[in-house]
Formats: sequence, structure tokens, C-alpha cells
Amino acid sequence: MSIVIFGSINMDLVAHASRIARPGETIFGSDFSTVPGGKGANQAVAVARLGGDARMLGAVGDDGFGHESRTSLASYGVETSGIVTSPGATGVALILLDAHGENSITVISGANMRLTHTHLDTVAAALINATHLLLQLEIPIELVIAAAQMARARGVTVILDPAPAPEGGIPAELYAACDVITPNETETALLTGIEPHDLSRCAAAAERLHQRGCAHVIIKRGSQGVYWSHAGTGSIVPGFVVPVVDTVAAGDCFNGALAVSLAEGILMALGLRFATASAAMSVTKPGAQPSMPSRAEVEKFLEQHRG
Repeated sequence: MSIVIFGSINMDLVAHASRIARPGETIFGSDFSTVPGGKGANQAVAVARLGGDARMLGAVGDDGFGHESRTSLASYGVETSGIVTSPGATGVALILLDAHGENSITVISGANMRLTHTHLDTVAAALINATHLLLQLEIPIELVIAAAQMARARGVTVILDPAPAPEGGIPAELYAACDVITPNETETALLTGIEPHDLSRCAAAAERLHQRGCAHVIIKRGSQGVYWSHAGTGSIVPGFVVPVVDTVAAGDCFNGALAVSLAEGILMALGLRFATASAAMSVTKPGAQPSMPSRAEVEKFLEQHRG
């Protein structure tokens, strides 16, 4: 049984500097690289690296970045036959990284936003043998809603990463079609109007998302771990203290790892610890997809952090 990922495929253009420049300011950087990325593609690589059967659905352009992105995904073991090529540019992300691993990202969607309803036939076919569907918000929202509803009708668990969170909020029908929603702190505040700075505010924000139809609310809180709320009960899964090199795609790694663990029948609480450990490991390496840890690496990490 497979994990289907329907979402964005980008090429990340990554610039390193001691800090992120202020508006109107020019500073010197220290390094530049191009790295395959995109929230959907990152999650697919995370799934594959952690031992899951990953099927990527999305679009690239007919340019060099598109060929490189498709080849990179296949090299990690991701099934790529559901990726279409459209005339024009592949999506790109302009990523600025400071000396502490924090980032500022601007996305130019390219082929991702040229996906149309005709691609939903591919989604329907992929869902036949799927257990979970991973979604994000870097492709047309109407396609995300349709895919979620198709998955729900087929009994496939829907995990939504509401990123980037739209300022106007998420349509009610998407909330209703989600089994699990995984906003980070910034996205939680944008979606609920509540800054989740402490447990009481996490609980209040989670309750608002429950009221909109999400059974499981998982608020990603970086090094503090995650807040998980389900059936009226909230709990904390602690984070891990690790040296931070690059936080890009840590959230994508988390979602991919969570899907793998749930697809294997692991209980949510244990799956969240596995996902938190996977995300922690990802921030210790540079790049989006190259930072995704292997299953063996995560299991070794967890063994070293027992108790």
C-alpha cells in the first residue's frame, strides 16, 4: 500500500549569509546552491527515505530544473509516473539562510499552479492502493480540496500541511475533508487568530480547528516538539535538542515521517515521536531533500535518546 503525495515540486535557490538582509539593504553572502525542493517533493523524499512506498503527483516545467527535479525524486526511490510536464518554468523557491539556520523563503510557483482538474484522474488512480494522502497548499487550492474529498470518500487518511497558510484562511470544505492538520506556530496563528505560545493557547487554537472538522490537530513547535489534540485531549510530544544547520523542510520531514509511521499501524503518540525525531535530524544537515534522514538513522537516534 502506498502513500500518495500531491503537491509542489520546486528547485530551491539557496543563498547563505550571516543574517537575512533588511528591506533595501545589500549584504554579502557566503555560499549559493541549487537543491531540489518543494513541499510536496520534500515530503515524498522523506517518505521514501524512511521506508515508505511514496507516489509523487504534481507538475514540473519543460526546463532543466524540471528534468533535474524528476531525476532527483526517482533517485530517492519515489515513484514519479504521476508527475506531468507542462510548457514553461518549473517552480522555484528563493531561500535565504542565516548563520543560525533560520530562513526566509519566496516561492515562484511555475508549473505547480498550472495543474488542472484533468490531473485529478491521476489522483483517483493513485488513491486506489493508498493508505494516506499528503497535501500542502503550493498547488491550486481547488485541486487540494478535490483530492482531499476523493481520498476521504475512499477511506484514505488525509494529512494536510496548511502551508503556506493563506491570509484569507482555508475553505470550510477542506477542513471537513482532513483527518489530520499539522500547522506550525505561525500558520496556527494565521488560521485561528491565536498565538500558540503556551499550552493553554495551543489548546484554544486546536479547539478552533477541531470545530472546523479536523479530528487530529498537531501544532508543530520547532525544538519544543508538538502539541497534539484529539477527542478533547491535548498532549505534548517533546522535541530534541540538536545542532541546527538548516531548518528548511523540517516540517516536510515531519509530515512524511508521520505518514510512514501511521501507514505501518503505529499508534499516533509513538508516530509523533518518530516524526519529531526525524524532523530534528533533518535540521542538522543542509538542503531540503538531502537533509532527509534514513530509517536506520532515525532508529539509531531514538535509541540514543531513550527515556
